[in-house]
Amino acid sequence: MIAVAIDGPAGAGKSTLARRLAKHKGFIYVDTGALYRAIGLKMIRNGVGCDDLSAVENLLANTELDIRFIDGEQVVMLDNENVNGLIRTPEVSMMASDCSALPVVRAFLLDMQRNLAKRNSVVMDGRDIGTVVLPDAKVKIFLTASAVARAERRYKELTEKGMKVDFDEVLKDIEQRDYNDSHRAIAPLKQADDAALVDTTELDLEESFELLLKTVNTLAEE
Repeated sequence: MIAVAIDGPAGAGKSTLARRLAKHKGFIYVDTGALYRAIGLKMIRNGVGCDDLSAVENLLANTELDIRFIDGEQVVMLDNENVNGLIRTPEVSMMASDCSALPVVRAFLLDMQRNLAKRNSVVMDGRDIGTVVLPDAKVKIFLTASAVARAERRYKELTEKGMKVDFDEVLKDIEQRDYNDSHRAIAPLKQADDAALVDTTELDLEESFELLLKTVNTLAEE
C-alpha cells in the first residue's frame, strides 16, 4: 500500500488535484476536510458551538459518519444522508475550521482516516495528514498558493454554483482560516519536514496537476 499525504491551506486546490491524482494512479481519494465539514454542518444544524464541549461530545456520540466510494468518488454520509452538496458553503467552511481545533473532534475522525490508509493505497488531503494522521507516508506534499489566488479560485467556484458571494468576504474568510489553521494548539497546519513544497500561485489547473504528478512520482521512486 502506498499513501500520498497532501496538506495545505484552504482553497489551494487540494481536493481537485488530489482527486485527479488518485484517479490517475488508481488509488482511493480521501478528502479529510469533507469529514470536518460534515461535523461542522451538523453543529450548525443543531446550534452547537465549539465553546460548548459537553454539547460537542454529546453531538459526536450521536453522529454516524461514513465514507462510501461510488464509481471511484468519495461520498460523505452524515447520519445516512449524502451531504456532499451541502458542505462547501463559507459558513460550513468556517465552522469546520473552528471545530477541527477541538481534540475531541480530531480524535473522533483520526482512526477512520488511518484505517482507510491501512486497507488501501490512498491519496489523502487535509491540514495535518503528513504531520499527524499519516506521519510515515512515503509521499508527502505541501500544496499551497497565495491567499489572493486561492480566494479568486474559491470565488469563481462559488459563483459558478449560482451562489451570491462577495470577493472581499471570500478573501477575508481565506485569511481567517489560514490564521486559525496555523495557530491552533492541536495539529496546526504546517509543512512536514520531509514534505515537498508545491506552489501553484502562478499555475493553471493543468500545470498544477502536472507539477503535482511529477513531484509525487519522483518521491515515490526514492
